[in-house]
Amino acid sequence: MNLRTLGKTGFKVSEIGLGCWQLGGDFGPVSDDQAQQILSQAHENQINFWDTADVYGAGRSEQIIAKWRKQHSDAKNLVVATKVGRTGELFPDKYTKESVKSAIQTNAKSLDVDCIDLIQLHCIPPEVLKDGEIFTWLQDFKKQGLIKHYGASVETIEEGLLCMQDPELASLQIIFNIFRQDAISELLPKAAENNVGVIVRLPLASGLLSGKYKVDQKFDDTDHRNYNKDGAAFSVGETFSGIPMNKGIELVKELEGFLPKNITMAQLALRWILDQPAISSVIAGVSKPTQIALNTSASNLAPLPTELHEQLKTFYFEAVKQNVRGNI
Repeated sequence: MNLRTLGKTGFKVSEIGLGCWQLGGDFGPVSDDQAQQILSQAHENQINFWDTADVYGAGRSEQIIAKWRKQHSDAKNLVVATKVGRTGELFPDKYTKESVKSAIQTNAKSLDVDCIDLIQLHCIPPEVLKDGEIFTWLQDFKKQGLIKHYGASVETIEEGLLCMQDPELASLQIIFNIFRQDAISELLPKAAENNVGVIVRLPLASGLLSGKYKVDQKFDDTDHRNYNKDGAAFSVGETFSGIPMNKGIELVKELEGFLPKNITMAQLALRWILDQPAISSVIAGVSKPTQIALNTSASNLAPLPTELHEQLKTFYFEAVKQNVRGNI
């Protein structure tokens, strides 16, 4: 597994990370044993960057990670990032220094740590980002030893640029994939200039870019790909990158015409992201341990040809972008 530096943190993280949203059960039920197997498989495949949040299963994802670490105390160089800001105690308009600190302390308790490696603001309202006071609180929490570093997970490019006005911001988590390419023009260069590590979520557009979905695909009732496919629960961009599912399946069929020999659709999607030098880690979530090796295989592939990158760029702007719902 290749390692990259995560911005100002200085952490050397695996370029394929593990997204732990699934461990909370928001993609359908995942047993404790299955979750532990996923974490063990990630560790065996040298994935040392794990991303979670307090709202993933109402703390369950964090607690599962804590349980695994307790049983694997010899696991070295593991970096666990979590998020704060979307629980009912804070969202959408109850952000105070005391309430944010209390929420982070709850994160730390769930993870069973004294100091969190990386805390990320979790898609908080743009007006709170614009105010900027929340970043001064995070600076204080860092001085107090509650967190080592802080970053932000955002929904739009505008929000990402707002966050990077803070000189101490260490990381930025964004939606970025073949179906969401706009960050290339301004946000990624700005992040590189400011030494902000970029963490990519939804690399496979909620599984669309795995190439395995059929028209009218069915999901478990508890899976956000079922209840949030049209943005009923939270930002529509967080599910299928904002593209209507069946339209996304059609677009993937068109993408198959660009596939090089001996590369799967998922490998193409992950390798495309890794070819962007500003990216620190791509957090790919899994619901089965066997999916881990398939994701990590992209790290060992050669970069895609320049001509293919140009073709995929044209494909996005001519065929995909007009189908994306929500703000980009």
